[in-house]
Amino acid sequence: MSTHSASFIVQMTPGAPIPAGTGRFDLVRTWSGEVEGTSAGVMLTAGDPGSGSAGYVAIETFTGTLAGRSGTVVLQQLGTMAAGEPALTYVITPGSGTGELAGLTGTLAIGEIDDQGLHRVTLELD
Repeated sequence: MSTHSASFIVQMTPGAPIPAGTGRFDLVRTWSGEVEGTSAGVMLTAGDPGSGSAGYVAIETFTGTLAGRSGTVVLQQLGTMAAGEPALTYVITPGSGTGELAGLTGTLAIGEIDDQGLHRVTLELD
């Protein structure tokens, strides 16, 4: 197992309408640090974030380098917030890697998010 630091900036755009009570966003991330590249995907949301209770799922394809290895992997997220307390699962989807990233698995943890929207993350790669 190895640990790596990276950061990303995300741009989200409302997507095509879906069933009432839910939302859809297209997302693009630009990654830097020990992860260099871009990812693009879709986020689906539901709940009432204003009251402190909501959730989302997202899936995105990353293209670039992780720890000096190049290829693609799919990143998968599940985020919830209950009574204002957040919980997040963020993983590399098993079996999704190509090129030098084939067979890669691991998890991501989001740390600090600065005022400019820069997200700092830690990756634990298996």
